[in-house]
Amino acid sequence: MKLYYSPGACSLASHIVLEESGATYSAERVNLQDKTTETGADYNSINPKGYVPCVALDNGQLIGENTALLAYLGELATKGKMMPAAGTMENYRVREWLGYVGTELHKNCSPLFRPTTPAATVQFQHDLLGQRLAHVNGELQGRSFLTGEQFTPADAYLFVVLNWMGRLKIDLSPFPNLQAFHARVAARPAVHKVMMDEGLIKAA
Repeated sequence: MKLYYSPGACSLASHIVLEESGATYSAERVNLQDKTTETGADYNSINPKGYVPCVALDNGQLIGENTALLAYLGELATKGKMMPAAGTMENYRVREWLGYVGTELHKNCSPLFRPTTPAATVQFQHDLLGQRLAHVNGELQGRSFLTGEQFTPADAYLFVVLNWMGRLKIDLSPFPNLQAFHARVAARPAVHKVMMDEGLIKAA
């Protein structure tokens, strides 16, 4: 399978899950400005939605949208268990967190990436995100990851959103559990490798 990604974008979560999973995959960078891939292909002809992430399966089908794609990739894992068994409450808890990170954190960051967003909207989004981050900080009390001690695709997604906080000028110091979570995930070998592969960090 092939992952289409843009460095540091939400596709980073899928990249992490693929690397963690032990699945065989390739990754192709997409320039979201001109919609071309690093091999010169027209990305819109591959994925008509025009954004990442998107995975081309070996059978020719495409799958995208974080809440669906991350769960799908987690269930492919051959190296460790990333998704609880289908139909269990534990499985639905991971999906619940995928939905929360996607709608309450990721989408509420979107206006802050646009330089034309009015100052009043920026302040509103900062306040709203502060409330949402406080909730997640509380949920992480006494646990290593969102659903307990097992790293899941929801944790990869949360890690990516937390990566954006510095750029968006959102202070995480009031949320020590989130800071510890971010450091914990960043230290995972697969995460470190993907961050280097995407050019987001440099070798020591």
